[in-house]
Amino acid sequence: METPTADSPAEPDISHINPAAEEVWFGHPRQLARLFTTEAWERFGYYGMRALLTLYLTKHFLFSDQTTNGLYGGFTALVYLTPLIGGLIADRYLGSKKSVKFGALVMSAGYFLLCFGGPTATPYAKIDGQRYEVQVATVGDTETQYVIDHGHRLAVKGQDDGSVTLTDATGAVPARTIAKGGFVPGADRSAFYTLLTLLSLSLITIGNGFFKPNISTIVGNLYAMGDRRRDAGFTIFYMGINLGSLFSQILCPYLATAYGWWVGFLLAAIGMLISFALIQFDGGKLDGYGEPPAGQAKDRSLLIYLGALIAVPIAFFLFWNMMNYVKPPSGSGIIGYVAALPIMGKALFLTFLISIPGVLIWSWKVGSKVEFEMMLASIVMVVFNVVFWTLFEQAGSSLTLFADRNTDLSVFGLFTMSAGQTQFFNAFFIVALAPLFSIMWNGLAKRGLEPSTPIKFGIALIGVGAGFLVLVFGSRFAGPDFKVSVWWLALLYLIHSAAELCISPVGLSMISKLSIARIVGMMMGVWFLSISCAQYVAGVVAQVASVETVGGQVTNLQVSLNTYSGVFWTIGLVAAGIGVVLLAISPFVRKWMNGVQ
Repeated sequence: METPTADSPAEPDISHINPAAEEVWFGHPRQLARLFTTEAWERFGYYGMRALLTLYLTKHFLFSDQTTNGLYGGFTALVYLTPLIGGLIADRYLGSKKSVKFGALVMSAGYFLLCFGGPTATPYAKIDGQRYEVQVATVGDTETQYVIDHGHRLAVKGQDDGSVTLTDATGAVPARTIAKGGFVPGADRSAFYTLLTLLSLSLITIGNGFFKPNISTIVGNLYAMGDRRRDAGFTIFYMGINLGSLFSQILCPYLATAYGWWVGFLLAAIGMLISFALIQFDGGKLDGYGEPPAGQAKDRSLLIYLGALIAVPIAFFLFWNMMNYVKPPSGSGIIGYVAALPIMGKALFLTFLISIPGVLIWSWKVGSKVEFEMMLASIVMVVFNVVFWTLFEQAGSSLTLFADRNTDLSVFGLFTMSAGQTQFFNAFFIVALAPLFSIMWNGLAKRGLEPSTPIKFGIALIGVGAGFLVLVFGSRFAGPDFKVSVWWLALLYLIHSAAELCISPVGLSMISKLSIARIVGMMMGVWFLSISCAQYVAGVVAQVASVETVGGQVTNLQVSLNTYSGVFWTIGLVAAGIGVVLLAISPFVRKWMNGVQ
């Protein structure tokens, strides 16, 4: 290349520059806008479906709370577990872009299949071993369950001690009290459509494994090493997650309530297809980003696609196993409880319990004292991270059922929300609070007052506990219908969202900084494994809050309110207490971090 001089300035050499690469969007590579929109539509589909899932299982298929919460917890656990494999496959063989497109198609297929739920399950009850038909009558907002006994409609009323009372409004049949355990609700549901729903969840989890980790990888590829715009770019990108979930958690539940479950799921599927189209038909704007690794002898794409579809029956089997889980009898002890866990529960807990001490032992043997201390600090935060997400993720299970059963969803008397729409509070508060938290942390950092990461984790745990305690306090003001104002639930989500902003943005970054370089990839896996375990345990916690239902409806709202309040009070106190413990040991953890910020 000719060197320019003052006398003869040379023309710039642009033969190797792609002019499109120089286009910017808010100071960032133009491609970020497409990836931002892609992520927003994918999250639109996922969170729209998630807002409906628990209610769909309890109201359409009439599953018990225990079965519903177990399936929901297992599903969200797999959603966080499969990206570990999907990311590895993309890095070594498929490339991020092909992985994202394949994952989007598989997920959209899962959402479409959810549209086919068949007829609503038919409730029945077994009383002392004899089967009776059950009818559910709705008058205004009040639903009453009736057992049909020789042509007589007997109203079902659950009691505090677990017994059930049957009463006849005409007085022709004397009231009857059935001892605890003698009244067993059930439902006749289509085996075909039940299995189709499990297949849908299986497709979504496998597709998510290909999509979730790799869309972020493409975003990272937009920036050269050392580009200071990277963190800001990811902040913009992640805002797409909350914007997508915000709108879908309003629209999908509304459509499901107004026109049927299938319409809500259809909108989620359409959102997912839009996400696919944005990558598939990019007009060459993403050429060179997320491509398969160079130097491969042959294209293994078709083989990987077939392998992923073969993995669907494995996920299906795990869901089927969770659906048929039977709680062990009381007095079984911890060994009996673990032995009775579904296969997925055993695998998650065993892997987590082995990996945590295993990583520490390995670090102590091969690392320096400083490296071991840093790994110890990272493991401490991994463990506390499990506690936080276990309680935070009650949003899609026990808190949604609480919204449906014991919450007055009227908004200033102008309109009534649906239970599924209450999940939008979290996304709304994240969008509203994130800029404020960013300003706050930056302001504190300039003054040298920004809390350390362990302290932020401790504040987050106290916050998630405080949210539940506030809701329990609000339950004291429940009306005669045993329903709490929706604003108490909104306050819980406000506190939980603030807590999330203390832990979510810093966790993964800290793990990457504290881990020994040789095993940083494995530590990332342990981090996501911890979140997966938290999702599963969240389902277990929600099962503790299970309320007996007949025909998908609670038989005693007072018992329901007391049950939820008792569980929320306990987990609120435990979370806050664990947060205080972390604050107390934070000086030691910060010391182990050896100056890492």
